[in-house]
Amino acid sequence: MSFRVTGESFEMVPPTGAGREFSAQRRVRLGDATPNGRLRLDAIARYLQDVSNDDTRDAKWSDPHWWVVRRTVIDVHRFPRYLEEINLTTWCGGIGSHWAERRTRITSLDGEVLVDAAALWVHVDQQSLQPSRIPDDVVSILEESAQGRTLGARLLLRQKDFAHTDATQSPWPLRYSDLDAVGHMNNAAYWEIVEEHLAQHHALRAPLRGIVEHVVQVEPGQQPVRHTVVRNDELDLQLHVGETVHAAMWCGILH
Repeated sequence: MSFRVTGESFEMVPPTGAGREFSAQRRVRLGDATPNGRLRLDAIARYLQDVSNDDTRDAKWSDPHWWVVRRTVIDVHRFPRYLEEINLTTWCGGIGSHWAERRTRITSLDGEVLVDAAALWVHVDQQSLQPSRIPDDVVSILEESAQGRTLGARLLLRQKDFAHTDATQSPWPLRYSDLDAVGHMNNAAYWEIVEEHLAQHHALRAPLRGIVEHVVQVEPGQQPVRHTVVRNDELDLQLHVGETVHAAMWCGILH
């Protein structure tokens, strides 16, 4: 399924059925569900991080820690429910010189496809933290399931100009619990911002697509501000610190 915004396109490619796949099973727990009992988007993002980490360790990647998420796209066909058991299967959907796309599919135990997700992970140098080439041993693991699909790392959302729109601005207080062991705002915490809008704007319901793109890390002590535009069944949002865009988000109906 394809999506186009600001002149760029994105396609949620199906599984290739080739190469390495890694699967795990879990149950939706109380702390991951809304008051209505559906799995939250930030919890889905944590599940994606967990199965990714488990996969890299199981495959014995030479440097499993030196990757950063550039973009995550989540397509929800149906939200998993509280106490529902689900399967998560992950594989490589495409590869570039310095980055790779991790596809993850969440299904019910009877095989219903609930969620499709694609995360663009960039490999970084341990010393400079700048993008660096993917190690050969990791390429050898990823390339078969990628089946020759190559991709770029250009962001889809950050070029949107909110300066001349009807965007509302409001602070987003950074909490201690939003920070992770790397020392900055965890990727899943950005999805909590999207969840706040889902709770307020009832036109946005599954099937839906959400996108979060990371531009600059949010660090401890910073004071992020939301710049938000809501139009019926669509949310546009940027997270600023001062004049700098740190993250961009979009959520809308999945067609």
